[in-house]
Amino acid sequence: MAAAQAMSSARRHFRSLELVLGVLLAGGMTLAVLFSGLLFPDGGESMDLMARLTPPFQSLAHPLGTDPLGRDVLARVIVGGKISLTVGVFSVLGAVTLGTFIGLVAGYYRGITEILLMRFADIQLALPFILLAIMFLAILGTGVDKIIFFMIVAQWVQYARLVRGSVLSLRDREFILSARAIGVGNGRIILTHILPNVLGPIIILMTLQVANNILLESSLTFLGLGVDPLIPSWGGMLADGRTYLQTAWWVSVFPGLAIMFTVLGLNLLGDWLRDLLDPTGQTSK
Repeated sequence: MAAAQAMSSARRHFRSLELVLGVLLAGGMTLAVLFSGLLFPDGGESMDLMARLTPPFQSLAHPLGTDPLGRDVLARVIVGGKISLTVGVFSVLGAVTLGTFIGLVAGYYRGITEILLMRFADIQLALPFILLAIMFLAILGTGVDKIIFFMIVAQWVQYARLVRGSVLSLRDREFILSARAIGVGNGRIILTHILPNVLGPIIILMTLQVANNILLESSLTFLGLGVDPLIPSWGGMLADGRTYLQTAWWVSVFPGLAIMFTVLGLNLLGDWLRDLLDPTGQTSK
């Protein structure tokens, strides 16, 4: 009976509308970006001044129209997604690695180690993100690598606090005390007993944070603090098209829709993962 209920619950999860829409939106955009080099070998840089500002859906050669330089908007949207997704994924991987390590150390060893690490985290949380970004990028310069490094430095705190809280609830549980009693070392306890039990919340936060970082990268690029304006990116396309909103709305609208659908898909996948990994926290539907 229990096995049948578990199978029924698993089928319900994998038929969830959140999963289907999340995979279609985020997965479809990711696949398009991964194969952008095959779809658009020119990288969206080919110019046709005779076809500049062609409206969307009026030409098979430019289904989403062209920008002020005659470049294909569809090609630039798909190619530009490479920057946003790269920043979103790698910044989260770096932040989760650093934050998880610090959270495990602070939560398990406690004492002066925890006090120093957590007070440093509190100080960083008190700094306004946009002011920190302006100062950081003004000193080091702009670029994809700089943005990724900045986001890692700015966001490890969230993972550290999450992991520390989970470790505090686990470190005095019976299975941890039993491992200590039979002589298992601290390092092995952390890696084999504690870390696997905190992965669920980390994975959920990672999924949601990728979506958030795509928005942040687009916002920083829109403000002129992101990637080189010559490199196609969603934020850069929004910035380029803002002066043409009344005459050529498609130059900004389609990059904005790409951001919206990708972030929506990732958020839906994050909600689905939360329900899958933490069924006790589900809301009734």
